[in-house]
Amino acid sequence: MFRFQAETNLILIIALVLASISCGTVIGTVDVRSTDEQSSEIPTTSPPPSPFLPATLSEIVTDVAPSVVSINVETLTKGFFYDFTNEGAGTGMIIHSDGYIVTNNHVVQGARNIRVSLENGKSYEASIIGFDRLTDLSVIKIKADNLPAIKFGSSQSLVPGDWVLTIGNAFGLTGGPSVTAGIISGLGRTISTDTGDLYDMIQTDAAINSGNSGGPLVNMNGEVVGVNTAMYRQAQGMGFAVSASVAEPVIQSLIENGKVFRPLIGLSAIDVTPKLQSAMSLHISEGVLITRLQRTGPAFKSGMKVGMIITALDGTPVKDMPTFLTLLWTYSSGDEVKVTLLDQDKIIQTIVELAERS
Repeated sequence: MFRFQAETNLILIIALVLASISCGTVIGTVDVRSTDEQSSEIPTTSPPPSPFLPATLSEIVTDVAPSVVSINVETLTKGFFYDFTNEGAGTGMIIHSDGYIVTNNHVVQGARNIRVSLENGKSYEASIIGFDRLTDLSVIKIKADNLPAIKFGSSQSLVPGDWVLTIGNAFGLTGGPSVTAGIISGLGRTISTDTGDLYDMIQTDAAINSGNSGGPLVNMNGEVVGVNTAMYRQAQGMGFAVSASVAEPVIQSLIENGKVFRPLIGLSAIDVTPKLQSAMSLHISEGVLITRLQRTGPAFKSGMKVGMIITALDGTPVKDMPTFLTLLWTYSSGDEVKVTLLDQDKIIQTIVELAERS
């Protein structure tokens, strides 16, 4: 009897397995249904193409590279007995189809000869149209037409973590431009250089090497959001670019006037940061701390002193240096501005008459 029952149970198990297979039942972790049956009952969605695929990045480079140029310069250094000719290299980008090119001022400053090489292999002598030391930008021009002009985008919509590319003439290497990729690491940075402080800079970890200066920092739409300017030799993987929002009006003014008209207040300052607030036991968390004054400048003449903190211009709050400069540059030389300051624990006000920047 037990043998008969065991055989009967075995037959039932086999029957159940066969029935399960024919009905498409999931047994354990194996789905025995056909692919067609699965797709009809469980809709699947293909993942969207990643915007960071190499093919997409290569398309951006293909679009932007024709607007990027190599710049080679010769400068003359005077010695005790002989004059020496030095050579340097940098990068530029075509901003107008009739030959206007933007680069860094430090790339072409003092050059007695500037030569621009295009992606198509042609090269031209270039002349300087104008320069701006405060943003380290310069506009040069070559005698050529129908050139591929680069497109500018909005840097104000950037946030840390956005992907960007840099394209430039790194180390003056032959064989076309060098391309690096990275993210936006920070915004509104202030950095000190040999030629002065640069404000409202974009920080990126996309490598900016020697020779990349003046090249574009582009977003994933192939639009310029910054002009590559500086790298920190003390740091690893940290580069900076002048934001497009700062660069565009400067470039336009250089093309139209050969210079940028800005009022002079005659001071240098740094942001009030949480670290500075704690170190100085300040009861304010925003503003700019005056670090240096020109002895003949308007700020000094108005009674400002090193250590005072500017908190407002004509009643408009000053949050940091980018805010301060944006407000300041809306005035003209000769304008009188009411400056609100924190002097130790006292709020004071003074009137400064802005001068003309030479």
